[in-house]
Amino acid sequence: MKRMTDRRTVLMSAGAAAVAVAAGPAAAQSTDIRGTVTFEGGKAIPEGFLEIYLEDTGIEDNARRRLAKTRVESDGGSRAIEFALSAPASPTASPTLQIVARLERADGWLLARGSAQVEAGAAVNVTLNAVMY
Repeated sequence: MKRMTDRRTVLMSAGAAAVAVAAGPAAAQSTDIRGTVTFEGGKAIPEGFLEIYLEDTGIEDNARRRLAKTRVESDGGSRAIEFALSAPASPTASPTLQIVARLERADGWLLARGSAQVEAGAAVNVTLNAVMY
């Protein structure tokens, strides 16, 4: 005997298909901005604290300019340090997004700084340049 499909089953199937289609592209996109920090000339990154943050240079208010940040300790032996930052709601909305990395000693003295533009879907490579006093 053949079973008839009822209205509830059809609506549940259609709803599940609609959710899957809507979530498909969003699930494929990463919510993180990933990248690597290196030191100029390919040298090892000096010992200190590496502060890496996402900055929108198009925002004039300094308090709202930094969108996300992380802090990593450098032991002085690594040539590259990988990082991940949470992306803002729509990273393609602002072409002025950049990743800034600052290397400071334990006493707060700035040793090196570098920045790079953020491109949607691409890993960011930041090269630290020694600060001259």
